[in-house]
Amino acid sequence: MIVGVPKEIKNEEYRVAVTPNGVKEFVRAGHTVFVEKGAGVGSGFDDAAYKAAGATLAKVAEVFAKSDMIVKVKEPLPGEWPMFKKGQILYTYLHLGAAYAKDLTDGMLAADIRAIAYETVEFPDGGHPLLAPMSEVAGRLAIQAGATHLQKDNGGRGVLLGGVPGVPPAKVVIIGGGTVGTHAAKMAVGLCARVVVLDKNADRLVYLDDIFGGSIETVLSTEAAIEDEIKDADLVVGAVLLPGGAQAPHLIKRSQLKRMLPGSVLVDVAIDQGGCFETSKPTTHTEPTYVVDGVIHYCVANMPGAVARTSTMALTGRTLPYGLDIANKGFEKAVREDAALALGVNVYRGKLTIPSVAKAHKMKYTPLDKVLA
Repeated sequence: MIVGVPKEIKNEEYRVAVTPNGVKEFVRAGHTVFVEKGAGVGSGFDDAAYKAAGATLAKVAEVFAKSDMIVKVKEPLPGEWPMFKKGQILYTYLHLGAAYAKDLTDGMLAADIRAIAYETVEFPDGGHPLLAPMSEVAGRLAIQAGATHLQKDNGGRGVLLGGVPGVPPAKVVIIGGGTVGTHAAKMAVGLCARVVVLDKNADRLVYLDDIFGGSIETVLSTEAAIEDEIKDADLVVGAVLLPGGAQAPHLIKRSQLKRMLPGSVLVDVAIDQGGCFETSKPTTHTEPTYVVDGVIHYCVANMPGAVARTSTMALTGRTLPYGLDIANKGFEKAVREDAALALGVNVYRGKLTIPSVAKAHKMKYTPLDKVLA
C-alpha cells in the first residue's frame, strides 16, 4: 500500500501524523510512504530524517494523488477535500459529531472515501486507544494553561495554584473522571492545588479516591453538585467525553457564570466535540481565551499541538499498529477482523456509518456491515 502523510494545515497545528520511526515500520512491512516536504518540522523532525527512514518527499498534491491511505492528525480542511480520490482511505481525528462539523461531514461523504476516526475506535470495555494519548496530553495541559491564565497579567484572579504557607491553594474543579480528568488531577495535585473531581460513575470515584490516596475530593456529578462546586472555584476543567464522537453535553450554563468568581478560568477540553460549557467556542493558541461575564474561557481546539513533539511521538505510538494493520490487510479485511477498528469507521463510500453523528446532524445512518465490500 502507498501511505501518504501530508503537512497539517489547521491553524497553529504543529503535529505530524507519523514520525520517521513510524515511516521505517511501514517501509519494513513493504509499503511505500510519501511525506509532504516540511510536514514534520513543527514537531522537530526534518525532511532529512524522513528521507533516511525511507520516505519519498513530495508536494501535497502528489501525496494525495499517489497514496492509497492518507494519515493525518486533524480533520481535513475544505482546501483538502477536493484532493481526495474516490475510495481513498483517511485515517485521522475527525470529531464529526460536533455541531459545527456538519459541513465537514458533508464534505467527507461527497469525497466518496473510507474514513476511520481515531476518536471512535473503541474496545469492548469502552476504552478509546487512539484517543487516550491526546487525552493524556490535553488533561495535563489543561492545568498548565489554567494556571497560566489565572495570573493577573493574563487577566486572571492573580492566584497561585499551589498557594504558599499561610495562603490557601487554588480550588481546581474537574468535571469528568476519565483519562483527561485523571491526568488533569495528577498535574493539579502535583502543583499542590485543592482538587475536586466530579463524575457520574460512583465506582469511578471510588477508584480515583484509591489511586490518589485521599489527595483529591470526589463528588458524584449532578447539576446541583456542579453548580455548588464551581461557585468558589478558581479553575474548572471540562473533561467529559461521550462515546461515539457525539456532541458533548453543556454542563455549565451561561446563567451560572455570574455566580462564579471574577477572573476564574474555564478550560474546555471537550471543545473538539462541541464543548461542555454553553458559552464555549473554539479558540486558537494565538488567541486562546475570551471572557464571558467575568470568567476566562480557554477553548483551544488542538491543545496537544502546543507540545507537538511530545504529542506526535505519543500519537504515533498508538496509531501505528492499527495503521500497519490496515496497510497489511487492506481496509475491509482489517475492519472485519477488528471490532474496535470497525467502530472507528465513520464514513464509507458516501455513507455515514456512525449512529451518533447521524443523530447529531439529523442525517441518514447506514450500518457498516450493510455496505462493507
